[in-house]
Amino acid sequence: MSDTIFTKIINREIPADIVYEDEMCLAFKDVNPQAPVHLLIIPKQPIATINDIKASDREVVGHLFLTASNIAKDMGFDEEGYRVVMNCNEAAGQTVFHIHLHLLAGKPLGWPPYTDTLKV
Repeated sequence: MSDTIFTKIINREIPADIVYEDEMCLAFKDVNPQAPVHLLIIPKQPIATINDIKASDREVVGHLFLTASNIAKDMGFDEEGYRVVMNCNEAAGQTVFHIHLHLLAGKPLGWPPYTDTLKV
């Protein structure tokens, strides 16, 4: 997998507003927020898409969700509610091919989460 903007953030080659870091992941503010709180939680291990997750990645992927929960508690919006989203591939909105959670909070989040009209 080639370097992505996330790899460059992990390596401190480009700046980011980092709110959390441990040995497995990094969380930072999205530069194009879709809610008052919009964080990206990324694994330090590069995995391009959900389709590329292997059984051996269970711990790191689970850790991303545990981190989201802990951040929500630490920031005080766990009881009010929040949304966690992971997109897979371009048609679903993935623009950086390094898996990541979007953690959104701070306003009512409607459903469906997209704005385009969907005809079924």
